[in-house]
Amino acid sequence: MNAAPDPAAATPPTPVPVWNIANILTMSRLVVVPLFVVFMFLEHPAWRFAAFAVFVLAAITDRIDGELARRRNLVTDFGKVADPIADKALTGAALVALSVLGELWWWVTIVILVREWGITLLRLAVIRYGVIPASRGGKLKTVLQIVAISVYLFPLPDVLLIVAHVVMAAALLVTVWTGADYVLQAMRMRRAAIAAGAGDPRA
Repeated sequence: MNAAPDPAAATPPTPVPVWNIANILTMSRLVVVPLFVVFMFLEHPAWRFAAFAVFVLAAITDRIDGELARRRNLVTDFGKVADPIADKALTGAALVALSVLGELWWWVTIVILVREWGITLLRLAVIRYGVIPASRGGKLKTVLQIVAISVYLFPLPDVLLIVAHVVMAAALLVTVWTGADYVLQAMRMRRAAIAAGAGDPRA
């Protein structure tokens, strides 16, 4: 006698809506980027505090939306793509604005942006072989970048600017180191996939 099929097992999983709270928070970071840039270039000192507040609040939403997506099972393909883009748009806008204002060396901004967008393109290039997961070093890199940028954004007296330089130097070192590590991961993943036959274009 055959057992009765379990109705729950036959029920397909409920699709996660794209416009959920996690993705809305992600998109809010993109929306506030132009506002942040405007605040950065307004001359009154009060606007600098406003830019600092917008940046910090936007950075906090990055932590919140990730937690919400995991805890409430709200992970979507849209979120996987939009979240890193929103992060890079926010930090990239801050770095460029600081360099335009002469508060951060251009070479630092260029190195970080080349690494960030280069690794994003690398992930897309090797996605047929697998997904390169975010490492602990990558997460540390993100934290250091946000802290470093926040310190630069806050109107510190000149004598304390050394704090901003030290934190940014640490962020830069971890950024470059993790970028090199991701490149090595991608190369190993590609070699392993080709060895297993996944890289054969006839497959």
